This record gives sequence, C-alpha cells and structure tokens, in this order.
Amino acid sequence: MANYLFVYHGGGKTSDPTELESVIQAWRDWFTSMGDAVIDSGNPVGLSTTVNSDGTLVNNGGSNPASGYSLIAATSIEEACAQAKACPILTSGGSIEIAEIIDI
Repeated sequence: MANYLFVYHGGGKTSDPTELESVIQAWRDWFTSMGDAVIDSGNPVGLSTTVNSDGTLVNNGGSNPASGYSLIAATSIEEACAQAKACPILTSGGSIEIAEIIDI
C-alpha cells in the first residue's frame, strides 16, 4: 500500500449557504466511501506564493493554483486515479493532480 497526495485545482466556489452545505456533504460522502484509505482528508488552501531559485517571490498562485489537498492510501496509481474519479471537485470543473509520496 502506498500513500498518494491529491492536489486539487480549481472547482467552483459559492456563497449560497444551502449550496455550500450540499458541496460539503458531497465531499463528506466521497471521503466516507473511501473508508480507511483516507489518511488525511486535507483542507482547502488559499492563494500560494512561489519562491523561485533566485529568491524572488511570485504571489499569484502560479499557472494552475492549488485549491486544496488530501492524503489517500491506494495499492497503485491506477487505484488512486479510480478513487479520484468520484471526487466532487470534478463536477464543478476542477481537476486533481496525484503523486505517490516517496518514503525516505
């Protein structure tokens, strides 16, 4: 079993309380459906700052800013991708970047 970092990009945002609760419930349902595979359900993140190799800072979040993350256990990258396909962020136009966490 390996651990995978799911980095969420994009997705919709709403200020409507009813719609927000529906979105939150969809995420809860998705995490519940994966059971013990969820190591850390993560959190949304704010706009990032990039520190470049020359020490300069870029405060715009980059070309494809992260909007959140999770840590998920899976037997393979294929299984991790299959789990990701049910993520609610995909229904609002977002995407998920998946990378295996390498133990050192």
